[in-house]
Amino acid sequence: MIHHRTQMNKESAAVLNKAAAWFRELVRRVVGDMTPDEVRDLVLCRHHNLLVQRRRAVLIVSRVRLVAAIFAILTPLWIVVDMLVFPWPLWGWLALLRIAATAAFFAVALGFANVDRMGGAYRALGSLLLIPTLFFIISHPLLAQADLSGLAAMVAVGYAFLSFVMVAGLSVFPITLLEGLIFGTPMILAQAGTGLTGHTILDITAVFGALWLLGLLLVVAILAAMSQLHFMMALVNQASHDGLTATFTRRVGEELLERQFQHAARHDTPLSVVFIDLDNFKAINDLYSHEHGDAVLATTAESLFSAMRAEDILVRWGGEEFLIVMPNTDCTGAAAALQRCREAGLGPRPDSSPVTASIGIAERVRDGIRTWPDLVATADRRMYLAKDSGKDRIICCDQDRAA
Repeated sequence: MIHHRTQMNKESAAVLNKAAAWFRELVRRVVGDMTPDEVRDLVLCRHHNLLVQRRRAVLIVSRVRLVAAIFAILTPLWIVVDMLVFPWPLWGWLALLRIAATAAFFAVALGFANVDRMGGAYRALGSLLLIPTLFFIISHPLLAQADLSGLAAMVAVGYAFLSFVMVAGLSVFPITLLEGLIFGTPMILAQAGTGLTGHTILDITAVFGALWLLGLLLVVAILAAMSQLHFMMALVNQASHDGLTATFTRRVGEELLERQFQHAARHDTPLSVVFIDLDNFKAINDLYSHEHGDAVLATTAESLFSAMRAEDILVRWGGEEFLIVMPNTDCTGAAAALQRCREAGLGPRPDSSPVTASIGIAERVRDGIRTWPDLVATADRRMYLAKDSGKDRIICCDQDRAA
């Protein structure tokens, strides 16, 4: 009996292992070479870095403005068709709705210029989708109450499929899975609401068929939007990161630092900048090779990454110089984080001795600094003070001695 149970347990475990292996293979085929973090970033936007957020916001707003401008031109043109096929006063009410929608589309096209934050992008996209959603909800009771036949009934059916156009339109925006569901659900609810309340020109069977197709279209549109997002993130990351150390390039680092400084100044929060220069790095290239020097830089960057928080920004400032931007961090917090990193080690040199660095720290509030270039210059000056004081040390804020 015991032997039989053991055999059954082994067979069950084998089946479960095969099922798990099959599932892993299925996931691998679906996501390809994407890492778990990349898949997560296609589902949620919580962990997108500032550069991706900014580029995505600019792209979403620019496309919102383009789509709004196109609809602002096309929407009033259909008034002529309504006049020809619908009786008065139905076409008059629809004309008023179209004029109001046209004005709203123009307001969206002109009202969201120079938006580079995701909050503004969400408002722009939400405003764009709200206009046809309200048009759909208001126009359907008007059409449902009218006794239409022939050509008028055929044109009226076109109004029932406005939701399809808007849901399909989500595919032109680089958005995540969750964002697609949030922005696409109102149109599906509007379609369902008009059908369940009887304010629709479709019969109940057609309503359920439309909802099924609308849901399927939403899935396809979201997948296309996620594909756009993945491609955009890959381009942004490739263009913004140093190929050797995976840190941000100096050009991108300056852009991110400027934005962080503006945010800190606006909310009166601390912002620390850490300037790091590896000690005696030139000797590595001279005595060994540039390949060994590159290996030291890559290892040091890994060590710095491991000591940083998710919101911190690591930049390769030039050569063997690194810059860390630490939002909401004062001098004490920045110095403590760097001290822990030094204690853990920055990696080995080719001769197995430890890599050391001269480090200068500046903080916006403590140092009374008003521009981000001055913040960097102050940290740079303290880094040189650390180097002149014997290297392998930290000079923090207004300290005159090495920490």
